[in-house]
Amino acid sequence: MTKIKSPYSAELLKKIEALLLEEKARLDREMAKFSKNNAADGDTAFPDYGDKEDENAAEVADYVVNLSLEENLEKSLRDTNQSLERLKKGDYGICKYCKKPIEEKRLLARPTSSSCMSCKKTITQEV
Repeated sequence: MTKIKSPYSAELLKKIEALLLEEKARLDREMAKFSKNNAADGDTAFPDYGDKEDENAAEVADYVVNLSLEENLEKSLRDTNQSLERLKKGDYGICKYCKKPIEEKRLLARPTSSSCMSCKKTITQEV
């Protein structure tokens, strides 16, 4: 497998790395709010408001909302970590479908992008 040389400047890659690291730190902080032990365990804490019926209902409702939020945070964290790994390997910014460089504007707007706009449009129209 041949390694693709990055078409981006070192300055742009450093800027994107900083954005990704900042996002990773934010996601870790957000994950810690939902987790019993730590941000990486994926175990949402069940709230304890009391033993009355209305308190139990509120606990269940908040738990369900928190599970959904935690799942979204986990996906974002996974995407961020994968982008950081692609930066390390040197294949960051290459579309996983057509293997062409992703537009710089797209990468700056969404550093976790793994597809170019053309492929993304094709995929979302097919689904």
